[in-house]
Amino acid sequence: MTLPPPALPELSTGNRGTRRRAPVSDRPVTSSFTGLSLIGTRRAVALPESEHYVGIDWGSAEHAVCVLDEAGRARAEFTIAHTAAGFAELARKLGKFGEAENIPVAIERPDGRLVDVLLEAGHPVVPVKSNAIKAWRDAEVLSGAKSDPGDAMVIAGYLRLRHHKLSAARPFSPQTKALRTTVRTRDDLVRLRVMATNMLSSLLDVFWPGAKHVFADVESPIALDFLTRYPTPASAAHLGEKRMAAFCVKHGYSGRRSPLQLLERLRAAPPGVTSEPETDAGRDAVTALVTVLRTLGTVKKDLDRSVDAHLTQHPDGHVFASLPRAGRVNAAQILAEWGDSRTAYEGPDAIAAFAGVAPVTKASGRHRAVSYRWACNKRLRTAMTNFAHNSRFDSPWAADIYQRARKRGMDHPQAVRVLARAWIRVIYRCWLNHEPYDPAKHGGATRFTTSPPLTQAA
Repeated sequence: MTLPPPALPELSTGNRGTRRRAPVSDRPVTSSFTGLSLIGTRRAVALPESEHYVGIDWGSAEHAVCVLDEAGRARAEFTIAHTAAGFAELARKLGKFGEAENIPVAIERPDGRLVDVLLEAGHPVVPVKSNAIKAWRDAEVLSGAKSDPGDAMVIAGYLRLRHHKLSAARPFSPQTKALRTTVRTRDDLVRLRVMATNMLSSLLDVFWPGAKHVFADVESPIALDFLTRYPTPASAAHLGEKRMAAFCVKHGYSGRRSPLQLLERLRAAPPGVTSEPETDAGRDAVTALVTVLRTLGTVKKDLDRSVDAHLTQHPDGHVFASLPRAGRVNAAQILAEWGDSRTAYEGPDAIAAFAGVAPVTKASGRHRAVSYRWACNKRLRTAMTNFAHNSRFDSPWAADIYQRARKRGMDHPQAVRVLARAWIRVIYRCWLNHEPYDPAKHGGATRFTTSPPLTQAA
């Protein structure tokens, strides 16, 4: 499972955080930060005082555990295996120190079966960033020594001293976790498909340039069919207009180019490799990449159907599916990263910071700079900016915000982030109320949809 990041008290990064209207600039909003990890996304509910604090240094095969009391003394240090028996041993040993809900646990990752077991047992789980622990360790351990048990103690000490600024992560519902699994897997497959397409394009550049330029898209079904039938320059040496026409008919080519024009594209490119050893190797490589692309295309279609089904089953699916020009996949991408816990976010500005569409202010003395936010949920930023970009073609209100941002000198990506921040305020209200987006109820949008009053004849 995957958990949202923890929350900390907010630190002002600009002067527009308290304004309750959709922003039309890229100036900072109120967000929450520690000096060590991204937050700015969750309601600041500090952990209560506790008699014991647990730090776990996660490992693929085993995990180091350290338990500190409120004075910082080590009460227990041990290692458990990443097995069912190891998890049972952890529960048994932690149970000696009191009730699970009174023993917070800090760990360097927000997901995994170990986190699931701790949550099911009732422990408040606080995910911490590895960079945060590294900085804390460098300050605490001056010698630079490092070990797994030592890291577990550093994590426990970090939790003990900063628990008043940390909050336990809130798990997503089963519907959200299911949607996130399918959406993220689909996105990863799309990236793999892009990589495979680039590999095939690079191979054809050096092996057979003409085959790359016959059709507009080398990963299209018709292009893959062509490379399956003609994987080498030698196999297409006797390809004429009639055979090309028959090929196009057989495979349902619907492009605007005639068979003669396709042949001209093939022949106009530099000649391909003709030596026998290189031809054999090139044929094997082309066939392998074509097979990979076909498989990825088929699997992607299956996941598209799965994403659509899980979005329909999700209680908040209708809210995000109602957004203009969102589409089923983009709506699912936003919802999967946004989550469904109404108590998790402090407000729309926190979500904007979490999504990386709000900038960061750095001020020291006379120096003040506003910069791009790097620490954020990259998947949510991609989903929100893609939606914001598409929404301007369907929503006059969105188009107006975008155009005003461009007139102030912003480039396209920055203007899209400004628009995404504005949309987050609108989506947040719909999400809280469990209502789909309705332009008639959107005050900013009604200014562009209300017809002007008719002028009475004199």
